[in-house]
Order: sequence, then C-alpha cells, then structure tokens
Amino acid sequence: MTAAHAEMSQGEAPGRGAGGPASKRVYVGYGFWIFILSDMVMFSAFFAAYAVLADATAGGPSGRQLFDLTSVAWETACLLLSSFACGLASIAAASRSALWFHTAMAVTFVLGAAFLGLELKEFAGLAARGDGPQRSAFLSAFFTLVGCHGLHISAGLLWLLTMMAQVAAKGFRTDIQRRILCFTLFWHALDIVWVAIFTVVYLMGKSP
Repeated sequence: MTAAHAEMSQGEAPGRGAGGPASKRVYVGYGFWIFILSDMVMFSAFFAAYAVLADATAGGPSGRQLFDLTSVAWETACLLLSSFACGLASIAAASRSALWFHTAMAVTFVLGAAFLGLELKEFAGLAARGDGPQRSAFLSAFFTLVGCHGLHISAGLLWLLTMMAQVAAKGFRTDIQRRILCFTLFWHALDIVWVAIFTVVYLMGKSP
C-alpha cells in the first residue's frame, strides 16, 4: 500500500485537510474578498483615468485652486474613526454584546454620514461655482472617482442600518455573524480606497 493510500485509510478524505473542510464563515469571507478585489479593479481604472486627465483642465481651475485640504482632512478623520468604530462593532458581535454592537454601529453611521455630508458640500460648492464635471476632463475624472467612492459609502450606510435591524430582530445568529463580517470587510476596504484618494487626488493635486 502506498503512502497516499495509507493516509486515506486513516480517515483523511481526498481534497480535505486534516481538520476537514473550511467553515462557511471562512469561505463566505474569502468569496467576499474576491468581490472586494473586483471592486478594487474598478477603482484602479478610475485612478488611472484621473492620473491621465489630471492636467486636462481646458483652461479651467486645477486642484490647486479648488481643493480645501482642511475640509478634506475632516472627511478623512471622520472616515478613519468610523472604521475604528466598525472594528469595535465587529468585536462586540463576536462577543454577542448587543448593546455595544448597536452603540459602535451607531457611531460608525454618524461618522460615515458626516463624511458623506462634507463630500456632498464640497461637490455642491464646486457645482455652484461652475466647476462641475462638465467643466473639464480633469473635473469629470475627479467627480467620477470621488463620487463613486461616495456612492459606496451611501450603500454601506444602508447596509449598516440593515445589519442593526437584523441583530435587533434576530440576534447574533450564525448567518448574521457572516453578514457582519462581510460588512466589516467592505467598510475597511472603503477606508483603504479613501486613503489612496486623499493622497493621489488631494495631497498631490494641491502640491505645486
């Protein structure tokens, strides 16, 4: 009998490790990471378009004239703090503490909504001055990239409210725990994208 047959005879099924197949929580998380990576490919295309069109201002204003780093810094602080609160909510869910979960998720929502409000205020100010996406290729790329991230934040806030409602109604069931895991991955991924936007669009756009 070969070594492989000997291992199978001891009860290890082919294609499975000694510990058996992965749990549903593991492969749901893995599958959701694949979705997030596909989303990153889309954002990468938007970043590439922005990099190409950053100087195509058509005689209009550039980022140096338009961007207010103080407001953007507040946006960044709100989103980073919301990601920290989201992590606390994930810990509370793992320990099945409904009070701390809802508290942390409420803080996440408030900070995420504050971020979105500041971003909409920036967009409204640009449009009111006639510097909307139709003004130049640079502004088209800017509104597309930053606006797409804002749409993801909006979807995340709706998802957050749904998770709070599900936990309140059904508790920390296994399937709800998996959804909380996916939401946490999604929210942290948006944080990573925003750090890239803050660096590439705002800091580099504001620099001489």
